[in-house]
Parts: sequence; structure tokens; C-alpha cells
Amino acid sequence: MLSPSYLSESKHSLITDLVDGLDPNALSWLSGYFAGLGQSKQAARSPAIVAAVSNAPAARQLTIVYGSQTGNAKRIAESLFERTEALGLAVRLVRADRYVTRELKDEQLLYIVMSTQGEGEPPDDSRSFVEFLLGRRAPKLPQLKYAVLGLGDSSYPLFCGVTQNIDARLAELGAERLHEVGTADLDIETVALPWQEKAIAQAQKILKQNETPVASVTPLHPKPAKVSRDQPFMAELVLNQTITARGSDKDIRHIEISLEGSHLDYQAGDALGVWPTQAPALVEAVINSLNLDAGEAIEINGISRTLKEWLSHHRELTVLTKPFLLAHAQLADSAELKKQINTIESLKQLLDTRQLVDILKQYPAPWNATALVNALRPLAPRLYSIASSPSAVDAEVHLTLAHVEYEHEAESRWGCASHFLSGLKEGDKLPIFIEENARFRLPADSSRDVIMIGPGTGVAPFRAFVQERSAQAADGRNWLFFGNPHFTSDFLYQTEWQRALKDGDLHRLDLAFSRDQADKVYVQDKLLESAADVYNWIEAGAHVYVCGDANRMAKDVQQTLLQIAQTEGSLDLEQAKQWLDNLAAQGRYARDVY
Repeated sequence: MLSPSYLSESKHSLITDLVDGLDPNALSWLSGYFAGLGQSKQAARSPAIVAAVSNAPAARQLTIVYGSQTGNAKRIAESLFERTEALGLAVRLVRADRYVTRELKDEQLLYIVMSTQGEGEPPDDSRSFVEFLLGRRAPKLPQLKYAVLGLGDSSYPLFCGVTQNIDARLAELGAERLHEVGTADLDIETVALPWQEKAIAQAQKILKQNETPVASVTPLHPKPAKVSRDQPFMAELVLNQTITARGSDKDIRHIEISLEGSHLDYQAGDALGVWPTQAPALVEAVINSLNLDAGEAIEINGISRTLKEWLSHHRELTVLTKPFLLAHAQLADSAELKKQINTIESLKQLLDTRQLVDILKQYPAPWNATALVNALRPLAPRLYSIASSPSAVDAEVHLTLAHVEYEHEAESRWGCASHFLSGLKEGDKLPIFIEENARFRLPADSSRDVIMIGPGTGVAPFRAFVQERSAQAADGRNWLFFGNPHFTSDFLYQTEWQRALKDGDLHRLDLAFSRDQADKVYVQDKLLESAADVYNWIEAGAHVYVCGDANRMAKDVQQTLLQIAQTEGSLDLEQAKQWLDNLAAQGRYARDVY
């Protein structure tokens, strides 16, 4: 008898008529067919959305909490959720800003997967959760067993700083650590996969599996392999155009890439992942500085490649990391380098201003080819905010790219991916994938106003937003704050913004060209100039978006928004912080920062 709680009376009647008179074999086949439909529909849903309405923690249940800025921690947490659920274990998945903190005292098994932003800060969706956990209101947790996985970037001094603090705090609150905190660098899977194996094995020991085995259904028509980070699509470059004028200090490119044949879908606000190739001149310089043989075969984990192949396609050369610096200082026996690494400020200076080849030349060390490849961090894809809406450009994706190129001691240096992309010509192929950014979406209600703050290449997603709002014929107003050094050379997409203003697709445009007058003017200054209107728009329901530099601009804009809330809303500082936190919790304050 089918439960009326799952089917309406009319659908219950249809099912009854369908099964009437069927023999046991037919009923068995039909059961498998419906199970397959159920599995496919469940897989299509985002576990994060399911988790948003999940119940409070139950006895013998695993809770997975994740915090993600660019989507990597979300991807790892969803994989952990799916693998655990497939074993028949009771598990729920919750994004950190959806987690009800009063439930923490009742948790018995908790896994946390979280990325670290910038200088040891939590991702935007985790700030309130982390503040609660590290604050005075966090409860004692003697009943809790836990494990923590951190995702970070060892080119920053405070590598996985947030998750290190969370791990220590849970132990301080009396919880039992199941195994050591995982700290994954940009080559995420090398740490995340072993951590998952341990975590799943621990969950199996602690939780009882369901008595009824989960039925498996083999689809009649398997789907082709989906394009992903590990299975990128070789796309064709359509356009590579400089959009800064002569005399600019910046080389900004507008890149257009064909998605023809990829079956890739994206939305305004998503990012494009690109797997770059190192510059041949840089690979040669590294090899020559160590007097190594480019053709030497090196085998790692059963994979054999030449040294040149490893360095060109599989190892980071433009970004230093603290683990490599420590290993190099030891091999070079350099007291000076060791001293620099042991001081946060001097380490930060090294990481920000030096590349691998600089260290190899300044502090010679006898690296052999195999040891060098093992010591270097695996090459990771770069993510770029997409500068187009599929509603406007069909089977294409556009990027706004700053080509990083400079001189160091009379030698050229580059950014890995920006140099790779800038050097591509029409018809060249490049490996790409889509990285969803569900937290950086236009409002579902197109009558809502939007305020977009994006200086420099941070304007990229807002080009996509304006295109999408135009295609939607959205009723809400669009207000853009853009900044760059000079009006005459650095006004990115100037004619597009002027046309959008004329056509009514852009309602306000505030510009901050910082070097065109004696006193520097930035986007946060323009926000203050229009403080009353900014506050009124927000109070009337507007969504606020910020894209660009995380360590300076985004922080300054956040402080300015707090200041506006205090002056225009008559709030004190704590009330202003709560106001901004509430906007973020409602999805009305979103940042895409890097």
C-alpha cells in the first residue's frame, strides 16, 4: 500500500491501475525502473540545497559542514556526502551559513571541509559559523567526534589558517579528534582523497549501516563523461584583444572562447577553469640554472615523463610555497633564507615578489631532477570570473584578463596562466571547464535592484550580469561602480557601458579613476559620495555584489558599507556588522574575491 503522504489521491489511483494484474517479474522490473528514476532525480539535485532544509542532528548521524569561496571545498564535501550516503550511512550536508549553531551541542559526528581565504580568513559563507565556534558562546562538546579538512594555498604565509584554528578549538571544547587535520594545497586531491578514505572508514565504524541494502540500477543509456576539472574540454580560442590603450601600465585582454561541441552550460556569475602551460623560456631557465637534462625521464607514482614535460605541464614555477622554500633552504644550507622564512613579514615578501628561478639563482642548491619535481607543487588550474552571459553570446564564454608581465633584475617574469592565455592566437586550443559559483548569482526576482562594485578586471562578472538582465528584460535597476588608474587608457568596456546606459540596461554608473587627479579616488570613495542612495537601494531590497582583490579593495569596500550603515541607518558598529551579516545570509551581499 503506497503511503498517501508521498502521492496525491489521483496519482495513487494511476499507480494502482498500472500495477493491477502485473506478474511478479514485471513488478520487479517496474520497481527497478522507478528506483532508477529516483536515483537520477536525486543526483540532479544539489546536496547543498537538500541540506538547507535537512533535519537537526539525529543519533548515529554524520553531519558534514562546508565553507567554500570558489567551489573547491563544496565539490570535496559533496563527494564525501555522496560516497558516505552510497554506503547506507545516515548523513547530511550543510553549507556553513545554513548551519543552525544551536545544533552543535547535539552533534555526535561532525566533519568540516573549509577553504582559507587570503591571509588566513574564512570564506564568505563561513564567517558567522567560524565566529560562533571560536567565540564565547560555543558549547562544550564532550560527546562529539570530529575531523577537519582544510583547503588553502601554501603561497600564503597562513596556510589553511582557518581550519587549523577550527581543529584546535573543537579539541579545546572537549571534542575527540578522529584524525589529524588535513591541509590540502592547490593540488587538492593529493591530500583530500586520503583524508576522505580515513573519514569514511571512521564513519563506518561509528555509524550503523542501514539493514536494507541500497538497490543499484544500471542505466540503459549511460551518459558520456562530463567535462570537469579532471576531464577538461579542448576549446578553441576565438578572440584575444587588448582593451587597454597605449600608454596604460596594464595589459588587459578580452578573451573569447568557443564552447561548440562541449555540452558545457554556465550561468552569469560562474567561473571558467583553465589548465595553463608554463612559458618555454621559464622552463628552460629553471633547468639551466640547475644544470639538469631536460630530456631526463622521471617516474612519479607510476607515471614517467621527461623533466621538461613535468615542468611545462605539471608543476608550479611562478608561485613559491613555504614547503618548497623550507626544503630549498635546507638543501642550500642558507642561514639567510632560513631566517627570512621564519619571519612572517619577510616570508610574505618572498612569496609576493619572487619566483622559483629567482630563488634557485640567489641561493644555489644541488637539486637533482627527481627531487626537484617531487618538491614542487603540482600545477593547478586557474579560475577566471566569466565576463559573458550565455543568453547574449550563445556557445561562447568570455574572460577579462590582466596579463601579468614584469622585469626582475633585467629578466622577464610572467604570471603562468595570464601569459599562457595572452599568447594564444585565433584557432589555438586550450583545456577548460566550468566552475559553478552558486553564491554569486543574480536575484531570482528580476524586479530587485542590483549594485555592482568591480574595479579593474573585477568588472568581468558584471558585464555578464548586465547582459543577462537585459536578456531577462529585468524590471530592477542596475548600478555599477567601476575604477581603474586612468580614464583615457583604462576604461574597460567603455562603449558597452555607454550603450547600456543609453538603452536603459544600466541605470547608474559611478567611475573612480584613481590617478587622474592629485588625490587618489577609489570605488569605496564613490560609494561614500552616494551613501544615502546606496543605503536606500539596499533597504528597498537591492542585492550588492563585489568582485576583485580580496586583501585590499574588498576589505575597504566592506568597511565602507559598514560606515554607510552607521551614518545613514543610525546603527552602531555591532548593529552595522549584523546588518551586513544578515544581507549575506539572505544572499543579498555576495563577493567574488581573489
